[in-house]
Amino acid sequence: MFSDDTDNAPRRMRKQGRDHVTATRQAKRAAAEALGVDAAFIDAMVERFYGLIREDETLGPIFASRVEDWPAHLDRMKQFWRSILHNSGEYSGNPMRKHVMIEGVEEAHFQRWLALFYANLRAMEVSEAGREIVALRARAIADSLLTGIVIHRSGLLGGRAGKNLPHYG
Repeated sequence: MFSDDTDNAPRRMRKQGRDHVTATRQAKRAAAEALGVDAAFIDAMVERFYGLIREDETLGPIFASRVEDWPAHLDRMKQFWRSILHNSGEYSGNPMRKHVMIEGVEEAHFQRWLALFYANLRAMEVSEAGREIVALRARAIADSLLTGIVIHRSGLLGGRAGKNLPHYG
């Protein structure tokens, strides 16, 4: 009653979907790499940034009390940033849950995080367009996490919690 072509339609559609995802990931990675945001840049960015974090009077103690294995944490953050900047799909986790659990974290902490992040970007050798795209993603992440924390604590009144976070530039 059904032809072989009809029987294979779901399989063919899944393959087309996978091919589309693969092509989209490759395009995003190529666009980032064209701006100098390649895997080596991401590795160096993460290493330098968390070096700044560990030395920071405000953020250092927060991270020190939660990160037991720094090499593993840095590897995880490299996966996270490759997923964000290259759409690599290699990171899985729930950063929101981890951040919501930190008592006392507020807007000032995210402002400091972004200030260090932006300073780190400025010190790195990458195109200005590359810096801007990374900075935009970092600010969106900070905004999202801060908003999630405030909503968790205060309900929907915190829906625009990150509106005062600094922008790059």
